[in-house]
Amino acid sequence: MLQKKIDILLINPADSVGAETAVLAAKKAGVVVVAIDAQANGPIDSFVGSKNYDADFIAGEHLAKALGDKGNVAILDGIPVVPILERVRGFEDAMKKHPNIKVITKLNGKQERDTSMSVTENMLQSNPTLNGIFSVNDVGSLGALAAIQASGRDVKLVSVDGSPEAVAEIAKGNTPFIATAAQFPRDQLRIGLGIALAKHWGANIPKEIPVDVKLIDKTNAKDFHW
Repeated sequence: MLQKKIDILLINPADSVGAETAVLAAKKAGVVVVAIDAQANGPIDSFVGSKNYDADFIAGEHLAKALGDKGNVAILDGIPVVPILERVRGFEDAMKKHPNIKVITKLNGKQERDTSMSVTENMLQSNPTLNGIFSVNDVGSLGALAAIQASGRDVKLVSVDGSPEAVAEIAKGNTPFIATAAQFPRDQLRIGLGIALAKHWGANIPKEIPVDVKLIDKTNAKDFHW
């Protein structure tokens, strides 16, 4: 890519640490580097991403309310990049406000549908008193949903992303999937490109720009889209 003499690199790393080599090479070539959605190690010019901590704090609060402020919950974790770590931290902090809700297990679904379904099946079998699950992303949550529905258990599910399939499920109302904290990827990309161009043209830009999130539940799911 650098051989094409690019001026701007927008990067969305699956591995924050592993992206550092690419960032260093780009900066050495004089390229403006902006990370989108997930942080990248190295001397990036800026980072544009969702308020991931806030996303899962509000998802956690919604789950707590749905459970009547008591019960046992689980975390369906993912890859250890900054956004995922922040989501888990936000959810855990929300749960600390509710002493009658206990996080009894945390397992890694790798943010994949099939893996998350299998992991959730294990969660349900190992934890007969489980009342709720928080998934770090919508893809994983859809796998978790399949496992919950197959079990016939009354287990409520919340997530993050706002993907069309997840929102359509939530809009049904009669589903274990009660909410997702929606991101706005178009806004992230638009803002990221804008500040990258500004930097390229000589302007000073902020090191980080957080993008708001929005809780989507059955009351507003039918009107929401990216």
